[in-house]
Amino acid sequence: MLLNLRQIEVFRAIMLTGSISKAAQLLNVSQPAISRLLSYTESRIGLVLFERIKGRLYPTPEARRLYQEVEQVHNSVQRVNEVATDLIEKRHGSLHIAVSPSLGQTLIPMAVTRFRKAFPDVKVYVRTLISSDLVQALVTQQAEVGVAIVPLTHPSLHAQSIYENHLVAVLPASHPLADKQELDATDLEGLDLIGYGNDTPYGQMVQQLFGNRPGVPQLAVEVRLTHIACAMVQAGAGIAIVDELAVAGRVWPDVVVRPINPRTTMPLHMLHSNVVPVSQLAHDFMEVVISTASRGMRAGWA
Repeated sequence: MLLNLRQIEVFRAIMLTGSISKAAQLLNVSQPAISRLLSYTESRIGLVLFERIKGRLYPTPEARRLYQEVEQVHNSVQRVNEVATDLIEKRHGSLHIAVSPSLGQTLIPMAVTRFRKAFPDVKVYVRTLISSDLVQALVTQQAEVGVAIVPLTHPSLHAQSIYENHLVAVLPASHPLADKQELDATDLEGLDLIGYGNDTPYGQMVQQLFGNRPGVPQLAVEVRLTHIACAMVQAGAGIAIVDELAVAGRVWPDVVVRPINPRTTMPLHMLHSNVVPVSQLAHDFMEVVISTASRGMRAGWA
């Protein structure tokens, strides 16, 4: 017969205290209950574990050898309980997230900062990825949470729109249009525009801004990432069209940001697997991102 956990617990208590009565006190049970369980255990395993000599209880050599293994079991159980407590209190662990590149410079640093104030011992891994790679990271479980600047779909992913993002224009501060508080898409036609290929989701959103007319807009510079577009503006290469989150909280010297009419919406999306369960840490982080986005934009990302 193999020992069960209760028998192991009683045996260990007797070994630690050296007596039946003290073991009973340690386990908060009656002394007869300890005596009965010890007698039952010895008879079933066929070993004498303790001998009473001159009124004192002494472990046999077999008991001392068994105790070495019992301590390992006890330590393992303790470790399981510690891990469970850490999971409940979210004191340790890690979280892998994948985000659109522009968000990796604005929204996500603020969200991660707030998240780590609540869970300082949780390590956060952040990967900035283009749309196709972001989906792949989530599907293959390399990341648990995704935050994307363009709509992404996949049968294994759940997507939630969390913020109504819009396209804006980034201009040199010295540009004649910088005096206008709002721009029309027609104001940008014929200018040196910095944008994105029509084969990209971002480029398709810009195309939508101009009414999906063939040949409009004419791009002077084509880039892949919004922060590169902003750097191009700062260097004087032209006017960029980016989403408002790409410039939220950022300081680009000598450039201004203006809304564009018609307003073109680029909803911010949160993504996670709908195939495997999401950890509580991931749920907590998603809540932080949502509150950071809404609170930050209301405050102007100051």
